[in-house]
Amino acid sequence: MKWKGRRESSNVGDRRGIGGKTIIGGGIGSIIIVLLFTLLGGNPGDIMNNMTTNNGSDTNTPYHETAKEKEQADFVSVVLADTEDIWSEEFKKRGLTYENPKLVLYSGSVQSACGFQSAAVGPFYCPGDYKLYIDLSFYQKLKDKFQAPGDFAMAYVIAHEVGHHVQTLLHSGDQVSTAKKRTNEYSVRYELQADYLAGVWAHYAQGKGYLEKGDLEEALNAANSVGDDNIQKKAQGYVVPESFTHGSSEQRMRWFNKGFKTGTIEGGDTFNTANL
Repeated sequence: MKWKGRRESSNVGDRRGIGGKTIIGGGIGSIIIVLLFTLLGGNPGDIMNNMTTNNGSDTNTPYHETAKEKEQADFVSVVLADTEDIWSEEFKKRGLTYENPKLVLYSGSVQSACGFQSAAVGPFYCPGDYKLYIDLSFYQKLKDKFQAPGDFAMAYVIAHEVGHHVQTLLHSGDQVSTAKKRTNEYSVRYELQADYLAGVWAHYAQGKGYLEKGDLEEALNAANSVGDDNIQKKAQGYVVPESFTHGSSEQRMRWFNKGFKTGTIEGGDTFNTANL
């Protein structure tokens, strides 16, 4: 992705070195549970609040940024700026005003309006404070654990979380009953729409000449890698479709690609389609 030398967002906050509460039983088992439930979007608050100590204390440690982390932070800021430009244009076409979200860089753990969160949950969006939260170490995990390298794979992650912000502003899924919102099916439809919106962003990024050869494939590979079936197979050796919360690899790739091809908000009504 062509990103160096372009505008960076002013809506990035840095909380690296500012820790949250200690996690009870924060080993591999807990990490897998949280990953399966909340990776790449969603609300990890319920699980994480049950896993934090009541008497844990916050910790502040001076954070020394490496050159690699500096470059990643700059990249994240540029991608966020792109989403601001593109979604502002799209909202304006519809007579609406896009309210830019904030993006918070953190390390280890962080406090949000959705509660204390661990880096184990991966990047997430909290509708309670209109903020995206990212521990940059996730990108190494995306490359090593999920075999999804490349800068556009990183961009896909950010665009997906911004997609949740777009959903919040547009009140996506509000027409769905409260009972259905508690189901895994609703969660899958919600997450697939965020993938679709990430594809819409990529459509416009391509139109602006930002994409390079292989970028689309990097994003699709990332969507494939974080599908529920792929994560479950790696974590437990078998797949339980009824427990999906984000969608299968095929669904995540298909909805992202659909958004990329259509480039319109209207084409992503995952809540009313019979074919997910």
